[in-house]
Amino acid sequence: MHNLGILLSGRGSNFEAIAKNVAAGHIPNACIAVVISNKAEAGGLEIAQRLGLTTFVVPSKGKEREQHDREVVALLKDHEVDLVCLAGYMRLLSPWFVQQFPHRILNIHPSLLPAFPGLEAQQQAFAYGVKVAGCTVHFVDEELDHGAIIVQKTVPVLDGDDEHTLAERILEQEHIAYSEAINIVLEGNYDVAGRRLVRKVTAR
Repeated sequence: MHNLGILLSGRGSNFEAIAKNVAAGHIPNACIAVVISNKAEAGGLEIAQRLGLTTFVVPSKGKEREQHDREVVALLKDHEVDLVCLAGYMRLLSPWFVQQFPHRILNIHPSLLPAFPGLEAQQQAFAYGVKVAGCTVHFVDEELDHGAIIVQKTVPVLDGDDEHTLAERILEQEHIAYSEAINIVLEGNYDVAGRRLVRKVTAR
């Protein structure tokens, strides 16, 4: 059984999609061991508590980044977490944190990276006038929105879209992509070569 650790700061819709897929057996041999937020008011915590999951609040305000990260990592290790999933976690992880879970931290970003990293990616894409947007699940490394890409989903930008309708359709694909990426990583049937994740071909 693989233990997942979820970090979130907000409403937790990607976390909720992961939890539903774990419960339905679509992410086999996995359980959510712990859900941690840096914000006590995060909606995702209410969802986790309603699902009977173990939750913690580790406030980040007024703390140095690595001090906060050490508190979070201690909880992840206490719960024997194999894979850390950032689900709307609005903090940059310190290099020290990343080193504790090499190729074991996933993040989802609402653009086709490397395009439009950082905040408000959907608005960036819409303002730029792209015809295709989407989302990316990637490994987390020491740089922002940078690690090797695991899964990408494309979303066409329709003539009638505004940034909100586009963001809603991207979010639908995020909910699909994240669980796909978790399965790929947990299966372990891949290599990371530089920035590329290459899935191994298995003989039938």
